[in-house]
Amino acid sequence: MRILKFGGSSVATPDTIKTVVGIIRNAHVAHRQVAVVVSALGGVTDILLKISDWALIDPMAYKEALKQLDDRHCSAIKALVSMKRQSAVLANVKHKLNQLDDVCRGVGLIRELTPKTIDFITSFGERLSAYILSEALQEYMPEVAYLDARKVVKTDALYGKAKVNFVKTNALITAYFEQNPQLQVITGFIGSTDDGSTTTLGRSGSDYTAAIFGAALDADAIEIWTDVDGMMTADPRKVKQAFSLTKMTYEEAMELSHFGAKVVFPATMLPAMKKRIPIIIKNTFNTVFEGTVISREPAVENIPVKGISSLSGICLLNLKGSNMVGVVGVSQRLFTALALAEVNIILISQASSEHSICLAVEAKDAQKARLAIEQTFEIEIARQYLSPLEVEVNLAIVAIVGENMRKVPGVSAKMFNALGKNGINVTAIAQGSSELNISAVIQENDLSKALNVLHEGLFLSHRKVINLFIAGTGLIGKQLLQMIERTKNNLDEQHHININIIGLANSRQMLLQKKEVEMDDYLQSLESQSEPTDLNKFLRYMKVVNLPNSVFVDATASNDIVQYYQPILESSISIVTPNKKANSGTFARYKQLREIVRRNNVRYLYETNVCAGLPVINVIKDLISSGDSVISLEAVVSGTLNYLLSEYDGSIPFSDLVKDAMKKGFTEPDPRDDLNGMDVARKILILARECGSELDLNDVALESIVPQKFLEAPTREQFLENLTAFDATFDATYQQAKASGKKLCYISRYSTEGLSVKLVEVGPEHPFYGLRGTENSVCITTNYYKTYPMVVKGPGAGAEVTAAGVFAEIIRMANQ
Repeated sequence: MRILKFGGSSVATPDTIKTVVGIIRNAHVAHRQVAVVVSALGGVTDILLKISDWALIDPMAYKEALKQLDDRHCSAIKALVSMKRQSAVLANVKHKLNQLDDVCRGVGLIRELTPKTIDFITSFGERLSAYILSEALQEYMPEVAYLDARKVVKTDALYGKAKVNFVKTNALITAYFEQNPQLQVITGFIGSTDDGSTTTLGRSGSDYTAAIFGAALDADAIEIWTDVDGMMTADPRKVKQAFSLTKMTYEEAMELSHFGAKVVFPATMLPAMKKRIPIIIKNTFNTVFEGTVISREPAVENIPVKGISSLSGICLLNLKGSNMVGVVGVSQRLFTALALAEVNIILISQASSEHSICLAVEAKDAQKARLAIEQTFEIEIARQYLSPLEVEVNLAIVAIVGENMRKVPGVSAKMFNALGKNGINVTAIAQGSSELNISAVIQENDLSKALNVLHEGLFLSHRKVINLFIAGTGLIGKQLLQMIERTKNNLDEQHHININIIGLANSRQMLLQKKEVEMDDYLQSLESQSEPTDLNKFLRYMKVVNLPNSVFVDATASNDIVQYYQPILESSISIVTPNKKANSGTFARYKQLREIVRRNNVRYLYETNVCAGLPVINVIKDLISSGDSVISLEAVVSGTLNYLLSEYDGSIPFSDLVKDAMKKGFTEPDPRDDLNGMDVARKILILARECGSELDLNDVALESIVPQKFLEAPTREQFLENLTAFDATFDATYQQAKASGKKLCYISRYSTEGLSVKLVEVGPEHPFYGLRGTENSVCITTNYYKTYPMVVKGPGAGAEVTAAGVFAEIIRMANQ
């Protein structure tokens, strides 16, 4: 015997019912002995509940809803039953709907709606659907019968959630099936008392009906047909990467069900567990899927965690006080008070010190629970033996479940590490000694983020996902976007890194969306689908969408954006940036940002602040971390200025060479930011701070290449025009160095004597003499590298190499 149960979504329309008929016919061929349990047509139970309310207060509304039910069920019959049989079937359905109308009219007349009446009204959903399905099956299988479960499922009179009398029920079911060998189509959800009153079995009652019949008939399996591919590692509506499981134990399924997994409910499993009958969760709309088998036997694969589930709308109650320590009976009084108030406790957490007891309840029960506890401990709270009851709202519970967790060390570490890295604070924790479930209470607005980071960390640890918010689509930003697009498939296939661009902004427009921005037309999207840039709104959006592994990329040179670094980092969003304004601002801000990074467990990567993609900052950090200390730095850290100085040979004016460098993207948007030496001063200051210095920008002795009077031009264009007057002066300086067999280098220095930046003549013996084009070089003298200083050399300017450095840091962040 095999029991097949079909939920409301499986029988929602005539087309889906035809699919169900096909499934039943195939099952009958494969197993011969089959019984079918069916729910009401999709959404009908909710409509019946509304009809019961409207019958009491709005007769016209219930009449309209009743007409819609009539039309829907009759349409199904016309689509499923042949013409020669339709009249009789339609007559039976009309008769049932007339009964429903009579009851509703009675409710309106006596102005009373009892739980008993509600059960009777809602029973029509299953009675109609099971009857229609049985008639549809008879088109292909004559040996089919309709079974109203009220004949054999006997319960008490607790209407709405009646308890089954299994002794009577099992005997009645066994006897009925012995006398009626046809394929039975059974009404789910309903039963009856000994005097024949209709009852309902509560939440997921049709699943429960299937388990009741399966246990009574010693079925070899119970198939629950729904609209998803079995039990999944997480809710696919919240976690897109969730995947189906082939097998799990009853206990694992019950734990997941308790914490919100709605595919199967605990009550369904109890009768099956007692008889050790496997429950198979299958998909009506994907019959190729073999299903998830829930049984006594654990899965062969050694996966420690089977699933992640959650409950939202949680309230936390915390009772604490030093007078609780060692006092017998406090817990008993607490739990008794809540039981009498009919409050269900979802989670309990108590410290070994016995100083506090923490309880999680549904938000709807919070006020009842609070009053019950405060009344029970009124004297202790008044005398300050106990602190006033603490109540936290807007919380959720996230739970990981798996029988193999007890055998694998480090599962809880993975769980809390994943939450911590994404700035998700855990308010309370609970774990049973069986180690089957680890539950954590978190803020409700962090729930989606928590589910995704846990799923990624526990099931997809080989796959890394980064969600990017990029400010700046100029030279560097555009190159970065192109690199991401060019390497996207390779990163996914070879390195299992998935980079999603969620937000884009430039100085004029911004584009914000929950799904990834399509790279092929991002510039067009910025113009056509965007809105005016509002940095406050951009930041709020990053916080509100609250995506896991969020990274903000500042690809600008703006000082305005730097002001937002603190709230971004405090929102547990990491930052990658070539913008050196933050690290070269006041030392107080430099120090503050690092403290925020440490406190919020986020990353702040800025290797491209100095020397574009060259690993200078990380080298200095590694040296200091290994116990070394920097004695001095000497550096050419402006690719722009080195390009100008190494390329200049007197054949073209210096001012024309500056314009050429602008066209090639080697300069800042305004070349004065390079020629005034301030860019170099900021870079050497950053390097000095990485070495442990606490200097500020005004401590740098700065000599610019171009006189101040030229730099003070009102516009960039005016500056370039005026710069021609400096050509002769610069050529004279060049010729003087050339005559001495030397070259010009713009060198920055850091030592115990301070910081300096100036134009220097260097001879062939100097390591900077051979620099060409946009090359940068940093000479680092340390205690370890004193006789032969360490030299880092390579391209140090250009949008492409800078973007490559930013991209490398994004990849590094994904890998870490």
